[in-house]
Amino acid sequence: MSSNIPATALQLRSLVTKDGELQLSLARVAVEAPSEGEVLVRVEATPINPSDLGLLIGPADMKAARVSGTGEQTVVTAPIAPQFMRIMTARLGQSMPVGNEGAGVVVKTGSSPQAKALLGKTVALIGGAMYGQYRIAKAADILLLREGTTAAEGASCFVNPLTALGMVETMRRENHKALVHTAAASNLGQMLNKICLADGVGLVNIVRSAEQEKILHDIGAKIVVNSQAPGFMESLTRALAETGTTLAFDAIGGGKLAGQILTCMEAAANMTAASYSRYGSTVHKQVYIYGGLDTGPTEFARSFGMAWGVGGWLLTPFLMKIGAAEGQRLRQRVVDEIKTTFASHYTRTISLAETLQPDMINAYNKRATGEKFLINPNMGV
Repeated sequence: MSSNIPATALQLRSLVTKDGELQLSLARVAVEAPSEGEVLVRVEATPINPSDLGLLIGPADMKAARVSGTGEQTVVTAPIAPQFMRIMTARLGQSMPVGNEGAGVVVKTGSSPQAKALLGKTVALIGGAMYGQYRIAKAADILLLREGTTAAEGASCFVNPLTALGMVETMRRENHKALVHTAAASNLGQMLNKICLADGVGLVNIVRSAEQEKILHDIGAKIVVNSQAPGFMESLTRALAETGTTLAFDAIGGGKLAGQILTCMEAAANMTAASYSRYGSTVHKQVYIYGGLDTGPTEFARSFGMAWGVGGWLLTPFLMKIGAAEGQRLRQRVVDEIKTTFASHYTRTISLAETLQPDMINAYNKRATGEKFLINPNMGV
């Protein structure tokens, strides 16, 4: 199987220059041989997640992007506004590989029995640099997919499934009884609904269109609230009171929504308050911001008492916190339910070269609900 492995392969790179420009390009890199406990994976599917776009494009103005060169020599250049360059200091001048997760076939292994047992297997992996044709990984870090699972089906094994499971696990560990999720019709949101339905967990879904409401109702979601509909705050308050929800995970980040959720949680808590307090309800209300679909300021109108918290939530620190054994338990559930609970749906599969086409960049950078792109780095090769 290893006889057809090339000496070099393509990898997508993102570079920020000191002159305030983003440069996207394809680099030809050496295909290294795996060491004793490693495997070489031919990458056949890797998703474009919002977290990937943060590194790939970040704050660059892609509407002002320009393209030079053709084929492997294509370079996309876009300006970055001066106010955003302060957060780019640590990566200036570095040509960085992109792509958090993906799946493919093991085409060469090191000499360890654990590595050799994976030869020819379809596997999933995480750890960066997945937007490339080949990827070295430790055999111990590989997620072996069940026989009959394709690379496309296993490409999103980590970020969305483990984030959704992590939300429910966080709810349990912090003694909440139900949760709220925003941008809830996304692939991740649909997975979260399936988990909550299977596990009997209360879930309040917040969406922003009738089309997104239908997506969730079609998969059995019980409570869906449209933030753009008249009476949104009243509807959200009733849903929170009904479920006893005091925990939210917000994918939006900027704007007023996180504060509105806290306000409605306070109103729901006061429905059953035994007495009035000028400091508000004693029920703790928590919002975790885990995404940045809106990169503007997060706005709060302080109308939710004093028992509240807002913080950030990321998957990797959560997995480190719960430990290897618990993390493996969650991963195994993903493998077991990859074609049901954790099935991902993609708008389109594109090649590495297509990721540099301006119209394609505009499409996948929209981050629109229900529109998820998959890269096959070896497509057309």
